[in-house]
Amino acid sequence: MSFPTLSVQIERWPIAGAFTISRGAKTEAAVVVAELAQGPYRGRGECVPYARYDETPEVVAKAVAAMAPAIARGLDREALQQAMKPGAARCAIDCAFWDLAAKLTSKPVHALAGLPAPRALVTAFTISLGTPEQMAERAIRSASRALLKVKLGGDGDGARIMAVRRAAPDAELIVDANESWSPDNLGPNLAACTEAGVTLVEQPLPAGQDDILARTSRPLPVCADESVHARSSLASLVGKYDAVNIKLDKAGGLTEALTMAKEAQRLGFDVMVGCMVATSLAMAPAMLVAQSARIVDLDGALLLARDRPDGLRYVGSLVYPSSSALWG
Repeated sequence: MSFPTLSVQIERWPIAGAFTISRGAKTEAAVVVAELAQGPYRGRGECVPYARYDETPEVVAKAVAAMAPAIARGLDREALQQAMKPGAARCAIDCAFWDLAAKLTSKPVHALAGLPAPRALVTAFTISLGTPEQMAERAIRSASRALLKVKLGGDGDGARIMAVRRAAPDAELIVDANESWSPDNLGPNLAACTEAGVTLVEQPLPAGQDDILARTSRPLPVCADESVHARSSLASLVGKYDAVNIKLDKAGGLTEALTMAKEAQRLGFDVMVGCMVATSLAMAPAMLVAQSARIVDLDGALLLARDRPDGLRYVGSLVYPSSSALWG
């Protein structure tokens, strides 16, 4: 019996302009792509290493490559969950296993996973961090979108969010502070978001300080991002957060993310499905988890200067499921 062979490569995709959050700006997306080959069939998975968790493209690519001997001896997707810890490297291989299985069986991944056929979803579109004037200008260009995600950065965030609200009066707004707020400005910033009609705030405080949220009156839902990883991290967030952002790169792939979404809902969390800046190959598996999410934030490919061939189709605020030519 033959088993798949694994290969890996690092790819760099230019961003349209720059993407800026509280931790800095970048002009390209560095992704790691795992490919599993079995006979004439190829399965691919893409991940984005998280610098926030000391992942680099080189470290992640090395971790992916290190699994090649075990996979060649028969390690499968189920065994992979115990063989590797959650994170970007496992995500790439896990998603490649799903894609390969779809190619081998001529069945879409949603059918293999026992899920209904995915539908088009409204996705957020990100407004990068900048001055209030810069952010208002970007929001004007995107004001017709149904859902905008506004990156914030700490001091001055009240002016930023009000500038965006004035520029896009009809859009639903969610904000992402990326851990940039402090206990001192948490209350005023939440109040400013409430005044602007924001419907969700992502990760206001650093992950190590989020116990404060359990003792804070929250006038609007607060969502964990940097504080949530895989399933095992969920229980500790009860009482601190109202929602969790599930990202395949942190969870370690589609397999864990699907189970994680069910567990999050069982614990009473709303679910958000997010992404890093990456190509449609990374967005495609997340679309399956996003089918049951309250908030979908899968605009990573839209932020690139160019996407892969056969990339996801974006029409206005809608993102459509992938074709089998791309993944799954």
